[in-house]
Amino acid sequence: MMEKSGSVSHGRRKFLKSLGIGAIVLTALATVGSYLRSLVPNILYEPLKKFKVGKPAQIPDGVQFFEQQREFVIRESGTIHAQTAICTHLGCTVAYVKLPSAKKVIIDGQEKHIEYEFHCPCHGSKFYADGTNYAGPAPRPLPWHDIRISPEDGQVLVDTGTEVSKGTTLNPQA
Repeated sequence: MMEKSGSVSHGRRKFLKSLGIGAIVLTALATVGSYLRSLVPNILYEPLKKFKVGKPAQIPDGVQFFEQQREFVIRESGTIHAQTAICTHLGCTVAYVKLPSAKKVIIDGQEKHIEYEFHCPCHGSKFYADGTNYAGPAPRPLPWHDIRISPEDGQVLVDTGTEVSKGTTLNPQA
C-alpha cells in the first residue's frame, strides 16, 4: 500500500513542479513581449488639424464638404467660414441638406432666412445653417473653426483644432 501512496505523491509533485515551471516561463514571455511592444511607437494617424482649401477666389459660393477633415467651408455674401460636420451627439457626420425653398427661423432672437440645414443620419439631430441645433438629441450647436489667409501662399487655411464663436467669418476682400 505504501508503494501506491508514494507513486501518487510522486505524480502530484511532478505535476506541481511542471505547473510552476510553466508559470515562470509564461511570466518571462509576457515580460519580454511587453518590452518588445514598448519599442513600437503608438501613432494615431489622424487628419491634420490645419488644412488649406485654395485661394479665396477659387472657393465657390455655397457649401463645400471636405470629407477627410469632416469640415464644411461655406462662402456666403462674400465671406467665408468653416464649421464642423461632426454631430455633437455621438460624432456621426452630418449631411448638408438644401431646402426646396428658404424658410424663416428665429435664431438667437433674430429672424433669419436659411436655404440649407445639416441633418445627422444616425439619430435625427438637425441643425440650422449656422450650426444651431433645433431637433434631435444633439446637446450643442455645430462648432465653427478658425479660418484665415495663410501668409506663405495666400490660401485659405482652416484650423479644426481652434473653435471660434459663431458668426466669425473671413472677408477676403477686406
